[in-house]
Amino acid sequence: MRPLGIPTMKDRAMQALHLLALDPVVETNADRNSYGFRQQRCCADAMVQCFTALKSAKTQWVLEGDIKSCFDKISHDWLLAHVPMDRAILQKWLKSGYMEKHVLHETTDGTPQGGIISPALANCALDGLERLLQERYPTGKPVKSSGEKFPCVNFIRYADDFVITGKSKQLLEGEVRPLVEHFLKERGLELSPTKTVITHVEKGFDFLGQNVRRYPNGKLLIKPSKKSVKTLLDRIRQTIKAARGMSAVDLISKLNPVIRGWANYHRHEVSKRTFGRVDHNIFSSLWRWARRRHPKKNLRWLKQKYFERRGNRDWCFFGETCDDDGRPIKIWLYHAYSTPIKRHVKVKGEANPYDPAYETYFEKREEDHMLEMFRRIATLRYLWYEQRGLCTVCNTKITRITGWRLHHRVPLVMGGSKSAENRVLLHPECHDRVHRQHRSVSKPRLPERGARRA
Repeated sequence: MRPLGIPTMKDRAMQALHLLALDPVVETNADRNSYGFRQQRCCADAMVQCFTALKSAKTQWVLEGDIKSCFDKISHDWLLAHVPMDRAILQKWLKSGYMEKHVLHETTDGTPQGGIISPALANCALDGLERLLQERYPTGKPVKSSGEKFPCVNFIRYADDFVITGKSKQLLEGEVRPLVEHFLKERGLELSPTKTVITHVEKGFDFLGQNVRRYPNGKLLIKPSKKSVKTLLDRIRQTIKAARGMSAVDLISKLNPVIRGWANYHRHEVSKRTFGRVDHNIFSSLWRWARRRHPKKNLRWLKQKYFERRGNRDWCFFGETCDDDGRPIKIWLYHAYSTPIKRHVKVKGEANPYDPAYETYFEKREEDHMLEMFRRIATLRYLWYEQRGLCTVCNTKITRITGWRLHHRVPLVMGGSKSAENRVLLHPECHDRVHRQHRSVSKPRLPERGARRA
């Protein structure tokens, strides 16, 4: 078991205040290809960079790095000497300890997992490794010490997981790995001897739930890893197995977020075939669930009860319920195969969300992400355009981080319609405030075409 130190509310508030000042410094000093615990960056960015680094035929080998108990072993002395913040406060947080069975255990190293400032502290400790490798093995230049004309050393890190590419196994084993070990040792860290391996790209390796491999035809493909697929299917089978007395609608409400979330995570890679296999396995589990639920019914009855054709797809699992007006509706199981594959556009390595020069760049990326989220929901896309991406109550941006709620200006119980004319997008907290205070919400109007030309 790993100890989880959760600070008190006052300490969490203090950490949030210090993080507001520390995070811009960490972001400015961060490695270009570090993607974990950073604003406006995600796993998909790391995978695109991994593909970019490995698509060259010269890059043949990969060092899969795994830091042994990273958060639990970071040196307190190193953090106190290098993190640019109040050292007395930082020392108190690091030495706060944790409670287990009403016994206080002291912490002599590591950052408390559960503290909101811990990810920034971990990035402080791990940043600098990419710059060290670039100085030692500059891109596109021969290195005399190793005899490699073009070593092709690239570094990609997400939190404490990282990969380093190289042209030869000897380079990674003899030079790069000792360099990484020395870098980590100064910070009280070490590589896991069993999990840190050097792999040929044609054999393939797993990184962030994806499998990266160059196939015999020379193509480099990234697919969902077998471990990720197995973890998903095991979770779904356990959910279905535990749903003995559950209705089909309730079962679908538990399965849909799991399937949709997993498919959305893997939708940027070569995943269509894997999505199809996942849907087939889920169908088999649901069919067995239906037969266990109605052992005396024949197969034709079971199909009519739980499976129907929907569009071009047959055998779609559904459940029947009623909407707010009492009318019967069908709730459908989400199919992973219906998730469109869309290539992710990687964030610029040098882009800093705290730099005013990149403000319009990140605004454009956020707008593209929001439109992609609303791509299949015309009403949300129209409202977002109509409101220019702003909440009509507080007049600030609606983003993926803030979230949103659909608000009916005239409540449905009072005869309001479900059309876009009666709806607005609000922040969740603004939506709660409107209902608590019984406030009326105005609806913005798009400018006329003639006025827009003027």
